[in-house]
Amino acid sequence: MILTFGEIMMRIAPEGYLRFRQALPGRVDVTFAGGEANVAASLALFGQPVRYLTALPGHAIAQSLLATLKGLGIDTGPVLLRRQGRLGVYFLETGANQRASNVIYDREGSAIALAEPSEYDFEAALRGVNWVHLTGITPALSRNAFAATLELARRAQAGGARVSCDLNFRKKLWHWRPGTSARELAAECMSEILPHVDVVIANEEDAADVLGIQAAGTAVESGRINAAAYEQVARAITGRFANVRQVAITLRESISASHNNWGGLLFDRETDRAHWAPLDPEGRYQPYEIRNIVDRVGGGDSFAGGLIHALNSDRHAAPADAIRFAVAASCLKHSIKGDFNFVTLDEVEALMAGQASGRVRR
Repeated sequence: MILTFGEIMMRIAPEGYLRFRQALPGRVDVTFAGGEANVAASLALFGQPVRYLTALPGHAIAQSLLATLKGLGIDTGPVLLRRQGRLGVYFLETGANQRASNVIYDREGSAIALAEPSEYDFEAALRGVNWVHLTGITPALSRNAFAATLELARRAQAGGARVSCDLNFRKKLWHWRPGTSARELAAECMSEILPHVDVVIANEEDAADVLGIQAAGTAVESGRINAAAYEQVARAITGRFANVRQVAITLRESISASHNNWGGLLFDRETDRAHWAPLDPEGRYQPYEIRNIVDRVGGGDSFAGGLIHALNSDRHAAPADAIRFAVAASCLKHSIKGDFNFVTLDEVEALMAGQASGRVRR
């Protein structure tokens, strides 16, 4: 059983590529989304037994949210329902071409931000669990949310479960300690969580933003990635945190909001070796070229979900296969509207095998 823990929100977005000034007053798309819930959705859709822990208000919208998760096969039994606190919301304008996507958060005072660690039944949530997934998003919400994340990480490690953590730096969050910058607070808190983590997941910016570990020759804002330098970034993370066994890093080159190159690496501490995906026929790193992106939000979560599934499977557990599966799964996510990655194992394995033309299947 795999457990994920974190905040889930209501996602509100105009249809297509409209801006809010064009769409409102009017119709918007409403779905549910959150980094750790997105990972749980991927795992459930791949057939993994998965449980999700969060804190929610006990009203009808929260019940609809839980029904959505249950419909995917996610165990929501340990979810904490509170009388105080609200359901967080995020608003998304989907970018196109040279106009970036934009996220507006409205999550202050959410149930999970208010809940103290003692309110959760961590013992029940961890029962039968062999893997726990956390992110840097939830501890950015409040002191209580950080303390709960740290407590769960400690308990999971003590109980023998493997722990993965996606650094997921969000500069619009991490403001719960006045006088401390977002990066300083993230660095302090994540440095307390990571000693309890086995697998670190990050994007091309996270290690620099959270841990101060830079990739040489990289300028993320201009879309220039020195992919080879990230092997040293991963090795530096394992050097700083002796318990970390593996580091996975997504590598996104943003040519525009509609055109990204996408790949990743998995560094394995035991063998001191980095594995890259995708590869060209000569075995050299060659990222997927993704044009006409439908929705890139949740792409990193789909990578984490794919990686965790692969490492917990019989078929793709080897590091070289695991990173190929994770990158292929997350590449396909860019074609899916919404945060959840509604793709199948067969579709991921077909892309891994080189079937990337998008031809109609009859």
